[in-house]
Amino acid sequence: MGRAHLLVVDDDERLRKLISRFLTEKELRVTTASSAEDARARMAGIEFDLLILDVMMPKEDGFEFATWVRKRSQIPILMLTAMDTVDKRIIGLEHGADDYLAKPFEPRELLLRVQSILRRTLQTAPRHSTVTFGQFHFDIGRHELRRRGERIHLTSAEAAMLSIFARNPGIAMSRDQLRSQSGASDRATDVHVARLRRKIESDPRMPRHLITVWGEGYMLRAD
Repeated sequence: MGRAHLLVVDDDERLRKLISRFLTEKELRVTTASSAEDARARMAGIEFDLLILDVMMPKEDGFEFATWVRKRSQIPILMLTAMDTVDKRIIGLEHGADDYLAKPFEPRELLLRVQSILRRTLQTAPRHSTVTFGQFHFDIGRHELRRRGERIHLTSAEAAMLSIFARNPGIAMSRDQLRSQSGASDRATDVHVARLRRKIESDPRMPRHLITVWGEGYMLRAD
């Protein structure tokens, strides 16, 4: 459970930081988003284990976003709201939420709710697929890169970028595709690729695994 990766979506920056810091201290991986649009960009490149979603957000509220998520994914959703009424809880459940927590809440209660959901879902979740290239193994779902069993540290942006390549091995991914799926700019995409090469290539100037396909983009050569 300590490897679980959570996405916290809330327009309140202070609360996002508090939740992220608290759950990170409990050995959970946490990514944050300030809006539904921001969350979509994060989810395009990362497979999360749990979504912590605020209801009251501008433009697109939590109920609307939960409906969008549920049409595409079975990721568990824990909804947060200041409106602690039976009707609101029912609406949240009708929109696909797995649990509901009213604001303000004790961090310890949030942790217990998270742990309860993860126990139910991770125990029954299928094994994540792994892509192998050279001496490296990348677990797509866990965003874990290992070389001969030793874990290689990746930033969240690097892991998101590598997961896109790992889901499309042998296929040239254009900058437009990488940008739309990761939320990164063209310049940031090139930077992430360069950093990944420094971690997986014996000679980054002559890559064997993450190669450039001239006129098309980048491609991961998997075994």
